Amino acid sequence: MSNSFSGALRTFAYFMASGSQYTLEGVDYLSLYGNEPGAIEQVFAIYANVIELDDTGKVLNAKPAEKRATDYMRSYCDPSFKVTPPFEDWEVALHEPPSLKDQE
Repeated sequence: MSNSFSGALRTFAYFMASGSQYTLEGVDYLSLYGNEPGAIEQVFAIYANVIELDDTGKVLNAKPAEKRATDYMRSYCDPSFKVTPPFEDWEVALHEPPSLKDQE
């Protein structure tokens, strides 16, 4: 994992967990933590699926990745919000988790 990606993910996670994500201003999403983990999981899956890195690991699209991920959260909390353009299957894919036991 590159330092650029690590920094982008850390920053996104911080603003999501602190309730200060600027793209979700006015949306009460913090109440979902601990109560609806699937919604949080989907946000981070979208972020990870959308983010792009160059050959050196530098993040190329942190803000667009945040926007796509938080558009999901906004639509989850407010069913009248329409995500534009609609999500494509690859954006919302939930990929296989790692093994419960680390490889030796």
